[in-house]
Formats: sequence, C-alpha cells, structure tokens
Amino acid sequence: MSVRQFMESLNGSFMANAMNGPEWAFPVVQSLHFAGFALLIGTIAIVDLRLLGFGMRRQSASELASDLAPWTLVGLAMMLITGPLMFSADALIYYVNPSFRLKMEFLAIAIVYNFTIHRWASKAGTPPAAGKLVAVFSLALWTTVLACGRMIAFV
Repeated sequence: MSVRQFMESLNGSFMANAMNGPEWAFPVVQSLHFAGFALLIGTIAIVDLRLLGFGMRRQSASELASDLAPWTLVGLAMMLITGPLMFSADALIYYVNPSFRLKMEFLAIAIVYNFTIHRWASKAGTPPAAGKLVAVFSLALWTTVLACGRMIAFV
C-alpha cells in the first residue's frame, strides 16, 4: 500500500467520519489539542525561564521540573491523542502541507530534546551556562513548532 493509498483510506476511516460528522467535533478536538499544547509548552517554558534566571527563585529548576512533570505528560498525552484525530479529518491534505510536515519534524526533535538534554540540564549541578543554552534552544524549538502549526492553515 502506498502512502497516498493509506492517506485516502484514513480519510474514510471511523476517526475521519467522527471528526467530519458533527460540525462541533473538529473545533472541540482542536480546542483540546491547543489546551494540551498549552500545558506541555507552558510547563516546559516555566522550567526554561527558571534556567534562564527569571522568576520562581524559591525553587530550583530541578524542583520545578519535578513538580511540573505530571502536567507536562498530561499535555503531551492530550496533544498526541487529539493530533491524529485532527489529522484523520483530511489526512491527504495535511500530509502534503509543507508546514504540517515541518511541524511534525520539529515536534519530534522537541520531544526528544525535552526528555533527554532538557531533562539533564534541569537537574541540580548542571553548569548555569549550559542550562541557559539548553533553555534558549528549547524555547526556540517549541516556538518553531507553534509557528509551523499556525502556518498549516495558510499554506
């Protein structure tokens, strides 16, 4: 089965029919997707800002990362559940959209980065300069993911 055939079959799937059926389905799922992104990126940004020395000075970056980890995971789960639902609504159109493809590439990089390098940098004992560099790169990655996601509608 070619990629095109798979995308066409996905367009006729139960998920796609559910997303394209009631007129409220897509906006509700999209709102949940945005809420998941807000949780995911918001909690990561709080840790990044702490690594940069802004705010939350009563807690270390390590303590913040630990306290916010469950919320980060909830945001990631919401995003990873709702994203494929929205994709199924018009899979072929999304698949050929350059902004969507770029978003997916940066999203994969950002998730791996967050759970490897970012996690290392937020631990106690990391040199402050390294933590700041990691935080700036993390913020840039997530900003790129959001920008590409926003551009999907315009390409």
